Amino acid sequence: MPEIFITGLAFAVLVLDFFLSKKSKFILGYLTAAGLLVLLPGVLVSIDAQPAFGGTVIADRFAAFFDIIFIVAGILTTLISIDYLKKENIQRGEFYYIILFAILGMMVLASSYDLLTVYVGLELMALSFYILVAQRYQDIRSVEGALKYFILGALSSGIMLYGLSFAFGFGGSTNLNEIAQHALGDRARNPFLLLAILLISGGFAFKLALFPFHLWAPDAYEGAPTPVAALLSVGSKAAAFAVFLRIFIVALPEYQSEWSKLLWLLSAATMLFGTVVAIAQSNIIRMMAYSSIAHAGIILIGMLVSDQTGVSGMLYYLLVYTFMNIGVFAVVTLVVKSDGKGENIRDYSGLGTRQPLLAFFMALYLLALAGVPPTAGFAAKFFILASAIEAEYYWLATIGVLATAVALFFYAKVIFYMFMREPEGSLEMTATGLAGKTVLLITAAGTVIPGIYPAPFMEMAVKAIQPLLK
Repeated sequence: MPEIFITGLAFAVLVLDFFLSKKSKFILGYLTAAGLLVLLPGVLVSIDAQPAFGGTVIADRFAAFFDIIFIVAGILTTLISIDYLKKENIQRGEFYYIILFAILGMMVLASSYDLLTVYVGLELMALSFYILVAQRYQDIRSVEGALKYFILGALSSGIMLYGLSFAFGFGGSTNLNEIAQHALGDRARNPFLLLAILLISGGFAFKLALFPFHLWAPDAYEGAPTPVAALLSVGSKAAAFAVFLRIFIVALPEYQSEWSKLLWLLSAATMLFGTVVAIAQSNIIRMMAYSSIAHAGIILIGMLVSDQTGVSGMLYYLLVYTFMNIGVFAVVTLVVKSDGKGENIRDYSGLGTRQPLLAFFMALYLLALAGVPPTAGFAAKFFILASAIEAEYYWLATIGVLATAVALFFYAKVIFYMFMREPEGSLEMTATGLAGKTVLLITAAGTVIPGIYPAPFMEMAVKAIQPLLK
């Protein structure tokens, strides 16, 4: 039902686009946000855990949890896009319905129970993002970022499809449950399935921007419209983790000793690389790109642990990361200009004097991303790292703690410029409209409340993973 509703909403926005003038395109943004908001309670209607459409998709609590993340990210992204598109003079109706198609791809991924629907959902999401990244096509950086993303994305999709074909050859079926049944009786460790695990991991590592498959991320984030970078950093990451979990924990739990070694290396290298390189960035959007890479490495620990504590901590992390990260990008959309002003960290000098409330929100989100208590970022990292220690991944937990400590430096640098530096020249701010204020308040609440009172959110995550770990 949610996927059908999203499809209908996308086509309604597409048709209405023909009848609106350029100045009236903002109506489509409000229609998109309202439609997603109406859908939000609907994702919980059908969570009976029964496969449908010939066993290719499943509506369970796990899919519903991720659908909530996608819809919330879609609403927040759409709201911050309304003023941003007007400021950048790129008001196009297709922007909104392509966002809906991207969300549709994410939802198909989260509910996939078959290798074919995995690939269909992945391509629908990826193709939508290729177009969204290139929306500022007058800017050479946007075209460059989209082209890099497209070429590397096509390569990674081919690698993943090759891996999926080996998994199909091994199991004789594209259904995850049937592949799991074959893996259960495979004591000889089939080399073709090991190759499938390697290739599938490589494909998902690209979607998650794990080191060394991250090369597209900084350029795509920098070139994309800022709201698109926000959705890309949150939605696509959550969708990739959802299907990564579904394939490895449902279909290949018997091979955990093999794929856990690979994930250990990816997680450690990604945390270290993302954190260290982020320190050297002077562009705040590129800094957030490397920050996103580092966070992906930490979240991957939960999948590596693969027990209730680790996977539920992973889901909790993805939920609160949605609010923290989109909050930062919401502030950036108010500061950044088409000529590049507002992208440099120095441009935030004196923001605490000129816009104290906006600077406060920015500092809150950055401290949460750094893992400072009592924000939700602290609780998220605590759950993940505690699960690593409990599973005796001591070295990985140590690397995670070190990466978190180092990350505080580059987040604090932005806060230092906002509150401890005098303003450098004049910086024209975009007036914060009702939509922008709403986003700032929602993201602030989502950053603080789960940190102070994490129990209900963690309980949601625990219930969501039960279909996977049964």
